[in-house]
Amino acid sequence: MTEDDLTEILSERQVSTAEDARAEHSGDWATLSEWVTPEPVMPDVVVYPETTAEVSAVLEAATERGIPVTPYAAGTSLEGNPVPVHGGISMDLTRMDTVLDVRPDDFQIDVEPGVMGPAVQEAAGDHGLFFPPLPSSGDISTIGGMIANAASGMQTVKYGEVADWVLELEVVLADGSVITTGSKAPKTSAGYNLRDLFVGSEGTLGVVTRATLELAGRPAQRRGGRAIFPTLQDATAAVRDVVTAGVDVAKIELMDTTSARMSNTYTGASLPDAPMVFLEFHADHNVEDEIAFCRDLIESHDAESFEIAGDDRMDELWEARTELAYALSEYDPDRQPLHAGDVTVPISEYGSMIEYAKTRGEEASLPVACFGHAGDGNVHYAVLVDDDDESEVERGKAVYADIVDRAITVGGTATGEHGVGRGKRQYLVDEYDEETVEAMRAVKRALDPTDTLNPGKMFPETEDDGRIREK
Repeated sequence: MTEDDLTEILSERQVSTAEDARAEHSGDWATLSEWVTPEPVMPDVVVYPETTAEVSAVLEAATERGIPVTPYAAGTSLEGNPVPVHGGISMDLTRMDTVLDVRPDDFQIDVEPGVMGPAVQEAAGDHGLFFPPLPSSGDISTIGGMIANAASGMQTVKYGEVADWVLELEVVLADGSVITTGSKAPKTSAGYNLRDLFVGSEGTLGVVTRATLELAGRPAQRRGGRAIFPTLQDATAAVRDVVTAGVDVAKIELMDTTSARMSNTYTGASLPDAPMVFLEFHADHNVEDEIAFCRDLIESHDAESFEIAGDDRMDELWEARTELAYALSEYDPDRQPLHAGDVTVPISEYGSMIEYAKTRGEEASLPVACFGHAGDGNVHYAVLVDDDDESEVERGKAVYADIVDRAITVGGTATGEHGVGRGKRQYLVDEYDEETVEAMRAVKRALDPTDTLNPGKMFPETEDDGRIREK
């Protein structure tokens, strides 16, 4: 499929074979990690559709010619999800960035896939509403990418995942067919739930071109702060009790001592190098009662401090957590995080999961920072290694893999929110079983029999040949 073929479908400004454009679409935030992709992979061409009809025409033509198409959003994913491993077309959807409609009476908003998180919040905010499940990267991510990756974030403990707020999707299939899944009604029992099939499919089943999202009213009261604990065991036990007791928290995040030390060094704060739990509360009334309930539980686990404030100081109290991503890479010039760890376990296993990660780090003589969305059992971790020390890198990979294996063993998942992409393919059968994964392959073959859409992702066998093999 030549550039001339594409310019018969799109305008010249919507098609690029320039090296800088192709390089920009050769990977994502994780591409430089050999764990995911040894090196960026350049697409042959980048296209920028602006309408559903254009997405449909490109996919139809590509499928007819056997050309792979890799959907591309903002490139902020962490498992090599948009790497065009077989070249072909990188389909950049960021020009489809219109907020189509806001219906405040129905608490709904219609958006194109390239709309960024802040645009959704601004449009909803004009009506006193907001979109609660935005992930931590929501300010720099597109709605289409969030849907494709089944994104979630700090507020999942109260509001759920992005998937829980998707009502209706318009999707273009590999052959160019345009379908609508879900409904604008609050619920439906009509037919198969195809909407949820596309959420989290990472662009392997279809391309979302419109989404109807549910909104919520902005809470009248918002408070937040942190608690500091003498031991990691105290901190994780407090998290478990807060969640299982039903405290209505909007966010509850944990940082271990290693993470606290890194953050303190980066921010210049004078906080102790000690485990911390960060909390935020949303309510329309009686928020102080909920905070008091939480305080009793936190202090029963020997918290050394528990401080909650309103908007005037809340950001200050949260600074150690919000700056952690930068702190991890700046802490030790000789060691960098190997790869962004992301497992989720049942809340009863949360404390032991973190203890296991710390123990494996100590056994390998490597620093392992543990943190994350504690309220839903999501453990993020960073194994720090010297990239020039082959022994450290290999030990770090073993630690990383053992943590994933442990999460699966205790009933958790290999990936809580980063997706499978290329980096987690080998764990799919371990987490489910071969029969379940074969059912997933059957869905892929039914909707995309030519393996046009994002080949080389999701399934274990694509590690070797990049294609969905017949059974």
